[in-house]
Amino acid sequence: MNHEPTGRGRAAIVEGDVEFGGRDAELLREIHRTGSVAAAATALERSRARALTRIETLEGAFGQLVERRRGGSGGGGSRLTDAGRNLLDRYDRLSAAVSATAGVPETVLSGVVRDVDGEMATLETDIGQLRGLHEGATAGDEAHLRIGADAVTLHEAGTVPEPDATSARNRLEGVVSGVDRGETVLTVRIDVGGATFRALLTEDSARRLEVEAGPAVALTWKATATRVVEGIAGSAK
Repeated sequence: MNHEPTGRGRAAIVEGDVEFGGRDAELLREIHRTGSVAAAATALERSRARALTRIETLEGAFGQLVERRRGGSGGGGSRLTDAGRNLLDRYDRLSAAVSATAGVPETVLSGVVRDVDGEMATLETDIGQLRGLHEGATAGDEAHLRIGADAVTLHEAGTVPEPDATSARNRLEGVVSGVDRGETVLTVRIDVGGATFRALLTEDSARRLEVEAGPAVALTWKATATRVVEGIAGSAK
């Protein structure tokens, strides 16, 4: 059995063991708006002391994010540094990307890590060896792969590009088991050795490939579009 959840995620930027997330973005945004850490903390119903401690933690990982100005003729206050604004912009872009893909169906396959080469890991699954990006996996670990439907490309059976002709590193063949039609996009279900993959196609692409239930197709996706995650989430049987 394989799982096909709707992908859900939250945006986070990680540096070392420090994670910049939604609450941190809210804090920087309020500091930019109010010009004061104290005012930002009040607006967010947080303590000033904790806000300052959090800023210190973030700055230890990401560099100076907030410039504190002492009182004088122009008054005191705080403002974001260039690094602070850039980090907030990065987070906002990442958050938008996560939101855009939050409703994309996923295929999740379980397996065991066979080997690791830099950022890439090879997983032995019930339908063959597949590669994906990992974070700290080691050979022998039980893990699963998450493959978004928007990353899968369909080809006519027997026309899968040669390994040196494409950057897609995962190649399989299967049979179309169904087509779900949306307003502008079709979700194609493909059975591969008992595991169900999903791929998103436009109407034009579906017509060109003559996609319908029954015919054999080939599917490819980039290893960099696959995530190797610790733990078991079912099997591909």
